[in-house]
Amino acid sequence: MDSESFRACGKTVIDYLADYMDNIRDRPVLSTVKPGYLYEMVPSEAPVKGEHWKTVIADFEKVVMPGVTHWNSPQFHAFFPTGNSYPAIIGDILSNGIGCVGFSWITSPACTELEVQVMNWLGKILDLPREFLNESEGPGGGVIQGSASEATFVCLLTAKDRTTKRIKALNPTMTDGEIKAKLVAYTSDQSNSSVEKAGLLGSMPMRMLKADISGRMTGAILAEAIAEDVAKGLIPCYVVATLGTTGTCAFDCLEELGPICNKNDIWLHVDAAYAGAAFVLPEYRYLMAGVQYADSFDVNLHKWLLVNFDCSALWVKNATHLVDAFNVDRVYLKHSYQSQDPQVPDYRHWQISLGRRFRSLKMWFVLKMYGVEGLQAHIKKQIHLADMFGKLVNQDPRFEVVTVTMGLVCFRLKGDNVWTKNLYERLMASGQIYLVTANVRSRLVIRFVVCSRLTEEVDVQFAWNEICTQADLVDSERDVTPVSICNGLTETWPKDMECELTTATAIVVKSLSQG
Repeated sequence: MDSESFRACGKTVIDYLADYMDNIRDRPVLSTVKPGYLYEMVPSEAPVKGEHWKTVIADFEKVVMPGVTHWNSPQFHAFFPTGNSYPAIIGDILSNGIGCVGFSWITSPACTELEVQVMNWLGKILDLPREFLNESEGPGGGVIQGSASEATFVCLLTAKDRTTKRIKALNPTMTDGEIKAKLVAYTSDQSNSSVEKAGLLGSMPMRMLKADISGRMTGAILAEAIAEDVAKGLIPCYVVATLGTTGTCAFDCLEELGPICNKNDIWLHVDAAYAGAAFVLPEYRYLMAGVQYADSFDVNLHKWLLVNFDCSALWVKNATHLVDAFNVDRVYLKHSYQSQDPQVPDYRHWQISLGRRFRSLKMWFVLKMYGVEGLQAHIKKQIHLADMFGKLVNQDPRFEVVTVTMGLVCFRLKGDNVWTKNLYERLMASGQIYLVTANVRSRLVIRFVVCSRLTEEVDVQFAWNEICTQADLVDSERDVTPVSICNGLTETWPKDMECELTTATAIVVKSLSQG
């Protein structure tokens, strides 16, 4: 492909993507293919001679698109949002075209300094404590990681290194191996699976503490676990608090957890992967009260802040701990501008890998083209749509709303879990909308999340209509009949239920139940 072919192909791809976004509602959100479908369409050997780009584009639509789950579809309501916007796509294209690998300042000064600056911008937008910013007088700063999973793991390894050195200074006779064998980490049983995985990868037991009735990890819960482990001779090292849990978007009590961690020299990491984006709105910042106690804070721009995957913003209060944990200097990596200044960092010391992409470009494009007001409007709109869905659920007495938090609504059919499970299986089989389930205090719930930036009120109504259609089929299975009561509401009565009603209402019930 020469430059002229690249121009032609690139324009075709841009038009394709624009048409894809404009007409995404015409595509089923869930793929209907069966496992192995692609192996039957793609040869087992690579082509010997190169093919024309038009052929490859045609094959893309024929081979790839049938097997795509459309995360940006307005009918996608599973997990949490995946960031997507035209400015972010443009930033990614430019990053890929430039192709720099900015592991140190000298390898691309713009790659490093733009990242420093946009991380300062976003930290201020979220109103994080100043000591987390690169421009502060202290050693704090921000860095873009690939995901919240990476951020959690990086901070665990940093905490492990810091604690090992601290204990070694207090007990010089202990070996590093003896110390590391005693380290233990803590999180809520409502935290993301990536937190537990970080413990596995970092060879540190991760205690999954049972959350309270509201799904939160509290100070009392953590203090009890720490006391138990200290009595066993273990060394508390790392705590991951979640602001916006995956299941119900619950918020751990930072104001209680923070002082405990600080008092015991435990690294406190805050995972605000989804809900942290809402802190662009001042009215939601009360939910991060106590953040000043944290050692690190992470939010995914690729969830709710319109930046395409991957782009996770991690701030640390003291970046020297990262550098101490990850610094491996080779002569070929040295350059004359090396320093400990957080404004001129060599980001290879702030992450697991050596190489890194120019991810700050897509972040820069989004922040410049949307502005703070645009981001705030986006979050407000999606919260409004979730509230709208919650009200629709509340109006149907067959259902109950378990939680409504930000863009997430957890709901269920009243009664035994089997009916909610039945409803969910029908929804998945239908494939009109995509949702996932969770367990809340032994109750199975269906999670409805406003995910796509393209979602409008008509899409929320479409989803609710589909849920009601499938719920009607579940009603027929559990032998119930919708009954109109005098006040205009709708109740659902088992057909054989003995109801203590007035004679007139009883006649209506009997008549309707008999068709």
